[in-house]
Amino acid sequence: MSTFIPFTREDIHQAKHADLASFLASRGETVKRSGSEQVWLERHITIRGHQFYDHYENVGGTAIDFVQKYFAASFQEAVQQLLGHGVVVESIERQRIRPEFKLPPRNSNMRRVYAYLLKQRCIDRAVLDFFTHHKLIYEDAKYHNVVFVGVDADGTARHAHKKSTASQKSWRANQAGSDAKFAFHHIDTSEKIFAFESPIDMLSFISMHPKDWRQHSYVALCGVSDEALMYQLKTHEHLREVVLCLDNDEAGHMATGRISQALQGYAVEVQTPRFKDFNEDLVALRQVEELHCVITQS
Repeated sequence: MSTFIPFTREDIHQAKHADLASFLASRGETVKRSGSEQVWLERHITIRGHQFYDHYENVGGTAIDFVQKYFAASFQEAVQQLLGHGVVVESIERQRIRPEFKLPPRNSNMRRVYAYLLKQRCIDRAVLDFFTHHKLIYEDAKYHNVVFVGVDADGTARHAHKKSTASQKSWRANQAGSDAKFAFHHIDTSEKIFAFESPIDMLSFISMHPKDWRQHSYVALCGVSDEALMYQLKTHEHLREVVLCLDNDEAGHMATGRISQALQGYAVEVQTPRFKDFNEDLVALRQVEELHCVITQS
């Protein structure tokens, strides 16, 4: 239990306005500059001075809020750490160590995943079959989530993004120990790579543009950090054209601008979905096609 310290208003103001990048760097965390902002790579959180914004959870706040939320600290502990008083609590030290990465156990079949992605999300079956055949999409045994696997150059799984297949849930998360550089992707021979916020958006875009899709490259950022995109560009020198296909909302627009600025030397194109994201576009397109089919048959 931490000792109560009667902080003054000035103490709290100073802690609230502490520079988060410096705070993280002092604790061995990796912070990367991206345009006028910085990104905490462990959680892909955007940082600007004493403020942060988590685009994935749509939450933000000050330095005190940040330490409380991401380092499991009480208000007293957060202020103490930001002011430099005392030692870093054990919970923070534990969070600095990346846990061992293990894929969730596979289910014996993929009935729920296929039903979810084909019927609810309208993904093209041939596209889905391609990724399941290469063991990059599967159903986990315990919760029946769809798992999108990211592999390294040797084909070893290094990242997994999980999405609930329950229609009433929007739950999604990366598997503990995932390395963001290797998020779900497909790399081929053309000079063009398409970047999306989520694997489902990536599959949706391919479903709407199936012609010769395999010759291009695609990456799901699993958020709005550019780490996975930058890694693929760095390790595949033939990629010279980047198409940013992020969500049509404030977070997506901000990330598109930020990432565009960081892509010096590359040809950059932006494709914005008509609705919020490309899966909403795909679902709307399939509904129009079904309606047209009903009308022509009647």
